[in-house]
Amino acid sequence: MQIALNILNFFKDGDSRTVAVKKNVAGNFLIKAFSMLVSFIIVPITINYINPTQYGIWLTLTSMISWVSLLDVGLTQGLRNKFAEAKAKGDDVLAKIYVSTTYFYIAILFIAVWFLFFIVNNFIDWSTLINIPITLNNEVKMLAFIIITYFCLQFIFQIIKTIIIADQKPAMASLIDFIGQVVSLLIIYIFTLVTEGSLILLGLAIGVFPVLFLVIANIYFFSGDYNTYKPELKFVKKEYRNELMGLGLKFFVLQLAGMIQYSSSLFLIARYFDTSEVTSYNIAFKYFMTLQGIFLIFLAPLWSSSTDAYFKGDYKWIISTVKNYLFILLPFLGMGVIMLIFANQFYDFWLGKDVVEISYKVSLYSFIFFASGMFASIFVNVINGIGALKVQFYSSIITSVGFILLALFFILILNLPVWSIILASIISNVYGYLIAPIQLYQILIVRKLNSIWFK
Repeated sequence: MQIALNILNFFKDGDSRTVAVKKNVAGNFLIKAFSMLVSFIIVPITINYINPTQYGIWLTLTSMISWVSLLDVGLTQGLRNKFAEAKAKGDDVLAKIYVSTTYFYIAILFIAVWFLFFIVNNFIDWSTLINIPITLNNEVKMLAFIIITYFCLQFIFQIIKTIIIADQKPAMASLIDFIGQVVSLLIIYIFTLVTEGSLILLGLAIGVFPVLFLVIANIYFFSGDYNTYKPELKFVKKEYRNELMGLGLKFFVLQLAGMIQYSSSLFLIARYFDTSEVTSYNIAFKYFMTLQGIFLIFLAPLWSSSTDAYFKGDYKWIISTVKNYLFILLPFLGMGVIMLIFANQFYDFWLGKDVVEISYKVSLYSFIFFASGMFASIFVNVINGIGALKVQFYSSIITSVGFILLALFFILILNLPVWSIILASIISNVYGYLIAPIQLYQILIVRKLNSIWFK
């Protein structure tokens, strides 16, 4: 009974912002824990439904097509900050304008992208582009069309999740993803029982139902809790689009940097090695990504909470919260070392013995990549919430180009294997683990407002 009371008091202790963070962390933890379990279950089922080579094709294709997400030019990320800022100031009309404007222009962008890809896809020789047998060209062409269709629909309807996260309720946004993920798992499992392995059916299973649930979520939330902000054409304002894109353009470049590293990595592996190597690389990444995934559960409320605290002048809360997150990071790093030691045993347990061969260095560099990324994410989330993006903006341009050049140097000049691409990613992520901590110190402690750190 005393333990229960202590837990209850823990969630009641602190100001309203801190209490909201604690509750969302707890709820998000439960949802994400089950979500990661589902994501682990879905990998061996999918690989057994098709095969490691086809799974590599699937990963390569989805990573390449995911580049269309950049076409929102940061509108959704701009919405996240602007919506939170408008709510913090109590301006519901302005928040509704931001929501309506974002939906309108995102819909126009991605409908146009869908029509353009519909035409261009007929002229793409996928067998040459991603190094696959020519006999698979037509099947991959159809799969690409399926993927682009649900990607475009997803980017339109997932704006509701941005609004929910901006309202400091990341657990609710995670629940939407989780339900769609569970339905996809069930459909794929049914397919393994009643059909032969098919990339087309896999694409339909993974794409259709999550999008359908996003549509339902939009109807539900805009009819209930977020009815005040329901998008309407008369609230679409071109001048506010420019305001969203002014901030969003910086987020666009930051998204581009992240996309270059992950998507280009898979493309480079498929191009210069083999699509089966894409599967090995992705398995190691997914394994260690769970460590970061759990950490991000705790980190999820930080962005929007930092926006709220910064615009209310509560710098002490931000500093205290950053210190707490650094303390929380320590056991995650210890757990990562244990995961590295037992990586090969886990791969065999997870996928079956000798189904996929993964070298120790791929696992080692994957761990280092995510360990440095978790450290960096604490500072980057606060900086993103504050909106001081100029340093990060220019750093991302330099490091994105540097990643490509470094990866090609490792592959073509030094003839290094697949792990060299992860090493290139680690080296090029210098902003997060080195520059971002310095910038946040300048913003919160030094506070020279005319400094480049604030821009």
